[in-house]
Parts: sequence; structure tokens; C-alpha cells
Amino acid sequence: MGRKKEVVFDEQPPDFDPANPYKDPVAFIEMREHIVREKWIDIETSKIIRDKLRWCYRIEGVNHLQKCRHLVQQYMDSTRGIGWGKDGRHPDQHAPKVQSED
Repeated sequence: MGRKKEVVFDEQPPDFDPANPYKDPVAFIEMREHIVREKWIDIETSKIIRDKLRWCYRIEGVNHLQKCRHLVQQYMDSTRGIGWGKDGRHPDQHAPKVQSED
């Protein structure tokens, strides 16, 4: 018995219609909960990377600019486009996350 390699979640509730979101109130609430869940996952992932970056700065000392550069890039990529902004845009309209090639 071991851990699963990857957990796969649904992209959105199956009966949600973005063209008419208020048609099915249950699907609307499920979609809203899905969006909130995904935002929390992104925020917590950024916090984990930030903690790794703090540790790297502390351990590497004066060489942190060279040794921790990859963590800085990961942290900057992970914080781009997340948070609880009040700009009123649907999350699909935000800039896509850039996957770093490690």
C-alpha cells in the first residue's frame, strides 16, 4: 500500500453552464466552491514555496542569489494571478500560469 502518484479532480461541476450561470443554482454554488477550493490550493502552494525560499536564504547566506534563484522563479510564478482580487473577472479570464522548466 502506498500513496497515489497523482490525484485528479474535476475541472468544474459537470452541469455548470458558463453562458447562463444562474440557470441551475446548485451548479452555480458548486462552481463557486470549486473556484474557492482551487484558489486555496494555489495560495497554500505559494506558501510552501515561500517557506522553502526562506530556508534556502538562511542556509546559503551570501550565495543565496545564485543558489536560490530557481526557488525565486517558482515563487514568482506561483504568486502570479492568485489571490482574492476584486476585479470581478472570472478566473478563466486571468493570465495563465507559466510552468517553469526545471
